[in-house]
Amino acid sequence: MKLFTSKDLEKATDNYNANRILGQGGQGIVYKGMLADGGIVAVKKSKILDESNLEQFINEVVILSQINHRNVVKLLGCCLETEVPLLVYEFIPNGSLDQYIHYQSEEFPITWEMRLRIAVEVSGALSYLHSAASIPIYHRDIKSANILLDDKYRAKVSDFGASRSITIDQTHLTTQVQGSFGYLDPEYFRSSHFTDKSDVYSFGVVLVELLTGQKPIRSTEAEEDKSLARYFIQAMKENRLFEVLDDRVLKEAEKEEIITVATLAKRCLNLNGRKRPTMKEVAFELRGIRESIGASILQQNCEETDFVDGDITGHDFERDSSSSGSTLNSVSVSVDADPLISNKW
Repeated sequence: MKLFTSKDLEKATDNYNANRILGQGGQGIVYKGMLADGGIVAVKKSKILDESNLEQFINEVVILSQINHRNVVKLLGCCLETEVPLLVYEFIPNGSLDQYIHYQSEEFPITWEMRLRIAVEVSGALSYLHSAASIPIYHRDIKSANILLDDKYRAKVSDFGASRSITIDQTHLTTQVQGSFGYLDPEYFRSSHFTDKSDVYSFGVVLVELLTGQKPIRSTEAEEDKSLARYFIQAMKENRLFEVLDDRVLKEAEKEEIITVATLAKRCLNLNGRKRPTMKEVAFELRGIRESIGASILQQNCEETDFVDGDITGHDFERDSSSSGSTLNSVSVSVDADPLISNKW
């Protein structure tokens, strides 16, 4: 991780020009910057330096320095010369997932394939944080606004200010309840005990957003329908799933795919945390769904080729593929994504 000088970042952001602002919230402002070598970065500047902000700054540096995953935003360095510490990240150019789900445009619609791929990528990143990182890490603020999309629209999990690393034998964190309304695990809200299954709940809400296109807090007068999670679960109980889905999902996805993903989302939203799947299980299931779609498309293409080309029969293809040691059933679609670059925080 690199230590930047205050002059480096002043120059990069044109003295923190308002025109360079990418986004801002309660914690601070993020500026787009260009370094002397031409590299584009995102510079996060806290609004006020108090004890909690300093703690978040230190925490984010410590957490992100332990993470190396293609679907987690990369911390490039920091600046300690200023009164308010600065964090420097890779720049992710295409904004956050919530913008694409909730403010869809005909120019660039978020397709079913994109939704499923993003779900695979985010679940893979969370699985890594929970079980494959050097020290298990709970994100604690998973939401569509904290999922950024790079120049190829690949997902990058961001905003680790509230995250915590835990020891291997720890089962939960006892903390003051914090998080984003609509994504907060009800069990955590009641007990103040945050577990890996609390991240699973929040991810379940993101899955429901991807399926329905609706916000986690719905604009409705009926209090019981305000929570998207509750509304979705009730719709499934009443066999009304296909009434609450996003039009594009209905149009593009197969019925079986929708039901499988919706059932997984429902399991993630179980009020009993112990009955929720782990992120590792969620990632495995989503990869399986996506790979089965890829294999199905390949099978369809092969059948179309057989029909068009009289020299290639289904029997010949099967014989050739078996002789080369591969079968259609063994075909898998890569969900790999290389590190790229950040826009909204």
